[in-house]
Amino acid sequence: MRKVALIVIVLALAVATAVAGEIYGKITEGGAAVGESATVSVKCGAKAYPAQKTDKTGSYHLAVQEAGKCTLTVALKGQSASLDVVSYDDPVQLDIVAQVKDGKLAVRRK
Repeated sequence: MRKVALIVIVLALAVATAVAGEIYGKITEGGAAVGESATVSVKCGAKAYPAQKTDKTGSYHLAVQEAGKCTLTVALKGQSASLDVVSYDDPVQLDIVAQVKDGKLAVRRK
C-alpha cells in the first residue's frame, strides 16, 4: 500500500512540473467569436509550442512548461499578429480582440 501511495505522489509531482502554466481564452473580431478560423501559438524563451486551432466558439487552450514572459501569436485570415503575455504556475485567462487596421491584423487584450 505504501508503494502505491508513493508512486501516486511521484506521478502527481511529475505531471505538476511537466506543465507549469496554462493560457486560455477566447478570440473575437468585430464583437463576434472567430470560430474555428484562427490558430494560436506561444513561445516562452527558446521553447516554442505548436499552434492550436480555436474551436467553434473562438476559444483556445495552450499548456506551457515554464512560467515567465512569453509571446503569443494569433494567425487569422492569412495574417498573424503577436502580443507579450506572462505565463504563471496558475492558469491565465487571456481574451483577445483581433482587428484589421490599415489592411494589417492587430491583436490586443480584451
